[in-house]
Amino acid sequence: MLMQTHEARLEALRAELGRRGLDGFVIPISDEHMSEYVGGYAQRLAWLTGFGGSAGTAVVLKDAVNGPGAAIFVDGRYTIQVREQVDGRLYEYQSVPQTSPAAWLGQNAPAGARIGYDAWLHAKPWADGVAKALAAKGATLVAVESNPIDAVWEDQPAPSPALAVPHADQYAGQSVAEKRAVLAQWLADQGADAAVVTALDGVAWLLNMRGADVDRTPVALSFVVAHADGTVDLFIAPDKVNADLVAHLGNAVRVQDRAAFVPALQALAGKTVAVDPERAVAAVFHALEGAGARVLTLTDPTVLPKACKNPVEQAGHRAAQARDGAAVSRFLHWLSQAAPQGGETELSAAARLLAEREKTGLLKDLSFDTISGAGPNAAIPHYHVDEQSNRAIAPGSVYLVDSGGQYLDGTTDITRTVWIGPGEAPAEVKDRFTRVLKGHIAIDQAVFPLGTPGGALDSFARQFLWAAGLDYAHGTGHGVGSFLAVHEGPQRIAKATGAQAGTGQGLLPGMILSNEPGYYKAGEYGIRIENLVLVETRDIAGAEGAFCGFETLTFVPIDRALVDVALLTPAERAWWNDYHARTHALLAPLLDGADLAWLDGACAAI
Repeated sequence: MLMQTHEARLEALRAELGRRGLDGFVIPISDEHMSEYVGGYAQRLAWLTGFGGSAGTAVVLKDAVNGPGAAIFVDGRYTIQVREQVDGRLYEYQSVPQTSPAAWLGQNAPAGARIGYDAWLHAKPWADGVAKALAAKGATLVAVESNPIDAVWEDQPAPSPALAVPHADQYAGQSVAEKRAVLAQWLADQGADAAVVTALDGVAWLLNMRGADVDRTPVALSFVVAHADGTVDLFIAPDKVNADLVAHLGNAVRVQDRAAFVPALQALAGKTVAVDPERAVAAVFHALEGAGARVLTLTDPTVLPKACKNPVEQAGHRAAQARDGAAVSRFLHWLSQAAPQGGETELSAAARLLAEREKTGLLKDLSFDTISGAGPNAAIPHYHVDEQSNRAIAPGSVYLVDSGGQYLDGTTDITRTVWIGPGEAPAEVKDRFTRVLKGHIAIDQAVFPLGTPGGALDSFARQFLWAAGLDYAHGTGHGVGSFLAVHEGPQRIAKATGAQAGTGQGLLPGMILSNEPGYYKAGEYGIRIENLVLVETRDIAGAEGAFCGFETLTFVPIDRALVDVALLTPAERAWWNDYHARTHALLAPLLDGADLAWLDGACAAI
C-alpha cells in the first residue's frame, strides 16, 4: 500500500536513514543538471513535504529531539505558500537568506553526526559550505551512493522517454557547427582540453536540440563534454535519439549512452577541464578530481552566448510576443465580460487563457504553470492553483494572472493585474498599483552604461513603493530564453544583497529580461505588472562611453481602472499613451470584432 500522508513518508525516510547509518539528509528541489524546474522523477521535496514551489530545501534529522527535527527553507516568494502546503508539526519554517540549511545543521545536528546528501543534486560550493559548518560540531557531510528518497518513494515516476528533436537554424540563427567552433576557440583561449556542460538549456542551445523531458521547458535530459578540437560528446538515453537528430548533429557530435557520462569524465585524467561550479553538481567535480583531471572553475561557456540573443532570435521573440499578446488580449476581453457576472474561477480563467494561446496553432507548451490568483491568492507571488485552492473570481476584487507560452520562435512571460467590476477599485489598491506602474515605467525607460549590473537598476522599480514604506520580496527581472527556460541566467534585476543578488552580471545587448515590480498585501490582494524587455545600444549625443536601454517586447493593455492618474507625472502619462498606441498598432491587425473594439477602448489615451 502506497504511503499517502506526508507524515508516513517522513517516518519512512527516517527509517531508511537509520538503515544506512545516517543521522540526517538534505532534500533540495533539483536534478542532475541543477535545473530550476525538474521532471516528475526529481520532485523529491514535493513528494516528501507537499511543498509545490520551484525553490526550496528540506533537512531531515533521523531523530527528532527538540521540535520536529526537520526544517524547510524557502525565500520570500513562498512565505505564505509553504505554510499552506507543509505541515508545521513536521517541519520548522525557515526563511532564506536570513538562515540556511548549513546554519540550521550547525545548530541542530548532533555532535559526530553523519549527514547525507546526494552529490548529483547539489553544487560543490554548497557541499563545501555545509561540510565546513558541520565540521565545527565534529559532524560530517556524506555523499550517498543512492538517494534514500528513491528507496522509499514507491510510485516514483520514471524519467521522461520523449525524443530529443532538432531546433531548426531558422529559429536558432546559428548552426551547431558555428557554435561548436566558438566553444573550441574559447577552450583554446582558456588553455583547456574540454568543457563539461550539464545545464539542460546549455546543452539544448549548443546543439540546437530541444525535448520534452521537463514540464514547460523544452529540453532533453543529457550532458555534454565539448573538446578543444571542436568535437562534442553528447550523453543521452539511446531511446531518445533517432536518425533525424543524428543527422542534424553531424559527425562531429558523438552520441553516447547517458550511462557513459561518468566513465567519460574519468577518462579525462590528466586533462584540463572547465566546469561551472554554479551549474554543475558536486558529483561531476568528484569524478574529475578523483580521476586526476585538472579542473578549471569557469562559467559555462554557453551561458553568455545563449543570453545575448542573435538577430534571428530577437526577431523571433518579437513575432512570438505579438502573437501571444493578441491571445492575452482576447482573454482579457473575455474576462472583462465574464468575471463581473460571477461564476468564473482561477482554474476556469487559466483554462480560457490556455485556449486562447492554443488558437494560434503554434503553441508548443506553456512556459510555466499559469499563476491565476484571485483576491488573497494574488498576494502569493508564485501561487499555483489546483482543485483544492481554486478560488472564485469575485466581482469587486483584484485578479492577477502571470503566464507565458513556448513557441518555436520565442518564449513569453507576461503578468497583468485587473480590477473585476462592478464598481471602482478602492483608493488603496489604486495607489499601490500606480506605484508599481511608476516603477515599471522607470525600468522601461532606464538608460545605463554598457555592462551595468542588473542590481544597479533594481531600486528604480522600488523607489515609489519605498517612499510609502512598502516593498516586495522578489527580484524585479529575470532573464528569458529563446524557446528555452523562462528563467534564464546570468542576467537579473534584483537587490544587490542577499539571496536575490544574482551574479552581478553586466547587462549586454541582446539580453532579454522581465520587468515585473509588484506589491502584495497578505490575505487581501496582489499586484504585478510584467513585460519583457530587450537590452539594446543607445546613441546619445555627447555620450562619454557606450550606453544601453531597453526595447519593450511585450504589448498588451494595462488595466486603466487600477490607475490613479493624479499620481502620474506628465512624462509617465506620455509613456502610458505611447505604450498603448504602440500596443494598438501591433495588435489591431491580429484582432477583429468585439475583441478589436475592446482593444480600441483599452488603448485609448489618458
